[in-house]
Amino acid sequence: MTAETLLLPTATGRRTRALLRVLARPHRGRLAGAFALLIAGTAAGLATPPLLGHIVDLATHGADTTGIVVAGAGLVAAAVTEAALAGFGVAVLAQVGEGMLARLRERFVESALRLPLEQVERAGAGDLTSRVTNDVAVIAEAVRSALPEFARSLFTIGLTLAGMAVLDWRFLVAALVAVPVQAYTVRWYAGRAVPLYARQRVAVAAQQHHLLATIDGAPTIRSLRIADEHRGRVAARSQQAVDLLLRGVALQTRFYARLHVAEFAGLAAVLATGYFLVRGDAVSIGTATAAALYFHGLFGPINVALALVDDAQAASSGLDRLVGVADLAPPARSRAAASAGPDAVLVEGLDFAYHPHRPVLRGIDLRIGRGERVAVVGSSGAGKTTLAKVIAGVHAPTAGRVAVPAGEVALITQEVHVFAGPLADDLRLARPGATEDELRGALAAVDALGWVEQLPDGLATAVGAGGHVLTATQAQQLAFARLILADPPVAILDEATAEAGSAGARLLERVAGAALRGRTALIVAHRLTQAVTADRIVVLEAGQVVEVGAHRELIERGGPYATLWQAWSDHRPTE
Repeated sequence: MTAETLLLPTATGRRTRALLRVLARPHRGRLAGAFALLIAGTAAGLATPPLLGHIVDLATHGADTTGIVVAGAGLVAAAVTEAALAGFGVAVLAQVGEGMLARLRERFVESALRLPLEQVERAGAGDLTSRVTNDVAVIAEAVRSALPEFARSLFTIGLTLAGMAVLDWRFLVAALVAVPVQAYTVRWYAGRAVPLYARQRVAVAAQQHHLLATIDGAPTIRSLRIADEHRGRVAARSQQAVDLLLRGVALQTRFYARLHVAEFAGLAAVLATGYFLVRGDAVSIGTATAAALYFHGLFGPINVALALVDDAQAASSGLDRLVGVADLAPPARSRAAASAGPDAVLVEGLDFAYHPHRPVLRGIDLRIGRGERVAVVGSSGAGKTTLAKVIAGVHAPTAGRVAVPAGEVALITQEVHVFAGPLADDLRLARPGATEDELRGALAAVDALGWVEQLPDGLATAVGAGGHVLTATQAQQLAFARLILADPPVAILDEATAEAGSAGARLLERVAGAALRGRTALIVAHRLTQAVTADRIVVLEAGQVVEVGAHRELIERGGPYATLWQAWSDHRPTE
């Protein structure tokens, strides 16, 4: 399997356009109003060339200054009207675009949170983060500036050509000399830019993935003295991204050079047409001047419109990547609701593999009664964490089935995230309507109320990124407080006390006991003292259940668990 096939999906152009139509549907009225304002403003601005041509005719025929002053006042009025109407139109269009982008971001986050963990891990963190950072930034810039400017440019081009036809149809024909060159240029550019920008996005994602992996693993990299190797990998990915960027710049340079050829050809044709029409008394000098000004006024809008093709290609590539994730259907789950019988968790014939033909779990059968506390132990790599995640619904079974109360299982791991913002908001993620008394009750139950009240602003203290830094033990206490607030009937702890150190782990074991009171619990035990207090112990080896029983029973049996207990007991005095 190649790196390309591991990336998260990218939508087709047709699917992206279909989703954009859905997102735009609630804003149809505002879109129509924005376009109407832009058309009206553009029409007001197009009064300028005829007024200037009229001034030329007045000066040519020696008219008095009154007519020139009136024409000048008309120029001022046209400029003010154009600025006001176009400004409002651009603002409304940008607001609509931002609203659509916001909704797309929400759909992206919703879909990203539903993605199977193994799919995200195969794609790498860089692919997901580059979509929600770089791609969103490019699209947002296009929405704020490129889209309104592009719409305004198109209206200006269309109305200007109509204005030239009103002056004399032959001016319009002369202006169209530039169209074949421009059309060929755009087609030539689009055919090269679309795949190039898609490759740029992939290269940036790979660069971010290697950079994030290097930063996250910095202590290990330094300890193994392989910094030069990782620096070389990051440099290679960065150079690949830079090379593609420079290829894009070279492509843009050739694009603009061809556009200039079209401009000069069209202007020469309009001026020559004006010369012959004035010489034949078909039009006045002022009319020929207005036609030349009209065409010269097209330089800006045409260049803007065609140049924005470049931004459109970049935004389209990013949009396809966002829609590719936002449009994903919820992953199918083969889990059945638990029956009303005595078992809260039922696992039958469970197999699981991260990669085909490389099983991690094999033939797991497990029943956990309501209110029962079961500990899962085993050596490193036995499959304990994988079993916990499959039962929690993070991974779908490869074979067999898992029956639990639908949507009523909570998983707490050793890697707890503290969300940025007030501590109270962090807790209310588990129960949005929780009162302050309920928050304090949950904190008291996990022995956290004391240190929370000592924070600068108590429950209102900002924690997480950019806020008050919590210790590993405090972060786990918050996780257990959220568990109490969520109040699920089944809780799974995946070595949830392993990261806190010896003293913190002993505290968290007491906290875990309080948080699990009255619940069905599956505990992946890092410290075997957790197994001692469990109702039953499940011993895993190489992804299979090799022993099940209570602590004393398994010790007397002298099997794999007794060996683990002896090794752990011998190590305890040195902790």
